[in-house]
Amino acid sequence: MKTTTKTLVSCALCAAILCVMAPFSIPIGPVPLSLATFAVLFAAFFLGGKWGAAAVGIYLLLGAVGVPVFSGFTGGLQKLVGPTGGYLVGYLPMAFITGGLYTLWGKKKSGWKRFALMFLAAVIGTAVLYALGTAWFCHVMKRTVWEALALCVIPFLPGDAAKTAVAALLAPIVRKAVERAERQR
Repeated sequence: MKTTTKTLVSCALCAAILCVMAPFSIPIGPVPLSLATFAVLFAAFFLGGKWGAAAVGIYLLLGAVGVPVFSGFTGGLQKLVGPTGGYLVGYLPMAFITGGLYTLWGKKKSGWKRFALMFLAAVIGTAVLYALGTAWFCHVMKRTVWEALALCVIPFLPGDAAKTAVAALLAPIVRKAVERAERQR
């Protein structure tokens, strides 16, 4: 996707989607359950790695300056350096890796092959997210890796798999609708 007005607007819209979805959360432990990972994956699949990461960067900057876009309608630098900050920052490489791998592997494919490649790209990106977030959580909370995994990763695996599947199904549909609308202008 070359840099066009459409690309910039799409990036801003994906950042806005993330800003709207992420604050709604359910506190189930130290890491809340939210739709942020869904929005990050959607941005990565829809925009690709570079622009998906840019959308996440906009979200993180808005949150860092105090706009209440993080879970529980919070914002500020304290969230980025707090126990869950590694997961928030981990959205950047998650989007970049997932979108980049999808563009490399599966963007030209169709059907189940594309879905499987998108899912695999998301698993790799999510693994990086989990690694960064868990390492930061262990550092800040003085917990072992096993404790952190039990609190911050394992409970989220089924939900993240479902969010990945929905994002992988929805992003190509939205992309085709946007392309169809462009052709009709």
